[in-house]
Amino acid sequence: MARSRRILVVGCGAIGGIFAAALAGVAEVVAYDANRDHVRAMRERGLRVSGAAGRLARLAATADASGLAGPFDALLFLIKSSATALALQQLEPVLADRPLLVTLQNGMGNSEVLMAIAGCPVARGVTTDAGRYVGPGHVEHLIRGKTWLGPIRGTLDDVRWLGTLLTEAGLPAEIIADPMGAVWSKFVFNSVMNPLGALLLGVNAARYEAPEVSALIDDMAAECERVVHALGGRFAYDPLEYVKKVRAGQAPLSAHAGSMAQDIARGAPTEIDELTGFIVAQGDRLGIPVPTCKTVYRLVKGLEVAARRKRV
Repeated sequence: MARSRRILVVGCGAIGGIFAAALAGVAEVVAYDANRDHVRAMRERGLRVSGAAGRLARLAATADASGLAGPFDALLFLIKSSATALALQQLEPVLADRPLLVTLQNGMGNSEVLMAIAGCPVARGVTTDAGRYVGPGHVEHLIRGKTWLGPIRGTLDDVRWLGTLLTEAGLPAEIIADPMGAVWSKFVFNSVMNPLGALLLGVNAARYEAPEVSALIDDMAAECERVVHALGGRFAYDPLEYVKKVRAGQAPLSAHAGSMAQDIARGAPTEIDELTGFIVAQGDRLGIPVPTCKTVYRLVKGLEVAARRKRV
C-alpha cells in the first residue's frame, strides 16, 4: 500500500481552504495560516466548506511555522503574492527535505521567489475554482472549476502525483508540460476582471449589464494580450472565454466579483501590482501603450487608500 502524501497548504483562506479541505480526504494535510482566529477554529471545529462542494474537514493547522515538523511531499502556496517571500523564509526548516513547491497564486513573481530555493522541484499553475473566506473556520466554494499544473523546474513525474490527488479529491486537475499558456490566460482574466470587480463595489452584474463596462473589459483585455504576446507568451485558452459565455447566456452569472473586491471590502491590500500593475510596467518598458489598464491601475491604488482610511 502506498504511503499517504503529506501536504502543507500555505494560506488557508478562500482558495487555500477549498484545496486544503478537499485534499484532507486523500492525503495528510497541514494548514499554515497567519490568521490565528481561523487556525483556532480549524483546530477546534474543523474546516467547513459551504457552497458548491460542501464538506467539513479535520486537519492539523498552525499559525506558527516554528512548530511545523516535516517531511512534506509538497508545499502548496495560496497566499497573497506580496507575502510569498516572507512565508518561504519562515518555512525554511521544512525545505531541507526538498519538497515540491507549488504556486497557484494570482499574479506574476511568485514562481521566481520559489525558484530561489535550490534543489526543490517547482510547479506552477492556475485554477478556475473560486471562493471566499466567510469567517474563522469557514470558507465558501462559489465556483467549481479546473486546475492546470506543470513543472517549471523538475519533471512531469515530480508533479503528476499531485494532479492525481487533486482529481481524486474532487478538484479536477490536468498536468501539462508547459503551464505558462494556462497561467497567461488566467493572468489576463484576473488583470481585467479583478480590479473592475473592486471598482464596481463587488457587484458582479455591473461588469456585464453596463455596455460601457463591457467595452472597458474588451479594451483592457486587448492591451493585456498585446503585452503578453510581446513578452513571448501564448494563451492556452481565450482569457475572456468565461466572460463571453456569461454574455451569451451560456454560463450563469455568479455573485462572485473577485478577490480584489473582497480585499477592498475589508480594507486589505490587493494584488493590483502583481496583476494589472505588471501589465502597466511591462507596457511602459516595451513601449506598448496601455492607457486603459494604466487608468484602472491608478484608480485601484486610490481605492486601496480610501478603503483603508474608511476603516480607521
